[in-house]
Amino acid sequence: MKIGVIGTGYVGLVTGTCFADSGNDVICVDIDENKIQRMREGKIPIYEPGLSHVFERALRENRLIFTTNLEEAFEQSDILFLCLPTPPGANGQADLSFVLNIADKLGELFNQFPGYRVIVNKSTVPVGTADRVYEKISAKTDEDFDVVSNPEFLREGAAVEDFMKPERVVIGTGSEKAAEMMTALYEPFVRSGNPIIIMDERSSELTKYAANAMLATKITFMNEIANICERVGANVDNVRRGVGTDSRIGQRFLFAGIGYGGSCFPKDVQAIHHTAGEFGYDFKILDSVMKVNESQKVSIVEKMKKFYNGNLEGKTVGVWGLSFKPETDDIREAPSLYITKELAKSGVFMKAYDPEAVDTFREAAAEETLAKMEFMDDRDSVLDGIDALVICTEWNEFRRPDMKKFVKNMKTPVIFDGRNLYDLNRAEEAGLTYVSVGRPSINA
Repeated sequence: MKIGVIGTGYVGLVTGTCFADSGNDVICVDIDENKIQRMREGKIPIYEPGLSHVFERALRENRLIFTTNLEEAFEQSDILFLCLPTPPGANGQADLSFVLNIADKLGELFNQFPGYRVIVNKSTVPVGTADRVYEKISAKTDEDFDVVSNPEFLREGAAVEDFMKPERVVIGTGSEKAAEMMTALYEPFVRSGNPIIIMDERSSELTKYAANAMLATKITFMNEIANICERVGANVDNVRRGVGTDSRIGQRFLFAGIGYGGSCFPKDVQAIHHTAGEFGYDFKILDSVMKVNESQKVSIVEKMKKFYNGNLEGKTVGVWGLSFKPETDDIREAPSLYITKELAKSGVFMKAYDPEAVDTFREAAAEETLAKMEFMDDRDSVLDGIDALVICTEWNEFRRPDMKKFVKNMKTPVIFDGRNLYDLNRAEEAGLTYVSVGRPSINA
């Protein structure tokens, strides 16, 4: 098939590349000329494991091309995917200006290049957006078209695998013609028998929000349990194992830590909460989820203040991990942004390392925070002469360090672990002061 992808951010680039790898002709369009030129030269603007291999192959075989010309993409495509940003507004409502502005332009292009096309909302959008996109386009043209909701369920760090082998594909449309085209497009990805689920557009739009809100709630619930564990002397690891083996609950998303971040959970929870309010419903569970998550992000700083009797001034603290999770350079709503900001305000100097996210962190962090930070080239150089280490991201290289280096290289071997990476007995045997989340502290 001939596929157009409008927007080459995280979702758009993965979508276009994977469709091209399955034999489709894909044209991706973006307004950023420098970005488009870099991708034409084979340079990927994001870090995503496994993407470079399929990207280079699709580019080499001329199934994936890039342009800044929307008309060119429209003319050459039977199905156009809208992969545009929908950032949260001040009140949590998703900003649809990018999507609706493009819909206006597409309406005009139908008159210039007539013929049936399927317009697909791939971005995460509020309930009713497919209707609004349809109204925008139909106000400009009498040509035949359908608007489909096709939410993405991609985990950063495993997006290529998720796209190539999806657990399910959700297609929201009332059009048999559009459903047939979308089913044919996705059939190569579900040969193992995973379902393609056809439903109405509004149910499809709500499905994505409901899934992310449920996962965010599981994370937050387990963080609440961890906070109780700290107060009663229980161990959240034991509780997690006991709860997670219940088949009705499952083991995934039950790990305690310093909150959820990234591009999806924060804005999607806010957006579904806002939508509920628009329809007169007070989504109380999500009120609590958002409040707990905000406090959880800086809970590790509160533990540090308690350990140092409220005075962090003049301390030098190492930071391992800046991205919101491993295997990505994405720092949107990452706990590290909040933790480093609070530490800087408390007069702390920081030495930080992340395998992939230093550049994106520098772009997002406040100047006041960056002025208190030095970025190191490797994990172990962070340890030299620091008073304490904070672990913000569970990168694999942080999981099995030589614990003797904590004692040898640090001024004092004090670890504040926001991701519960280390076995408590090992930490005690190594002579560490070790404070984690929802577990007994060692030597503190």
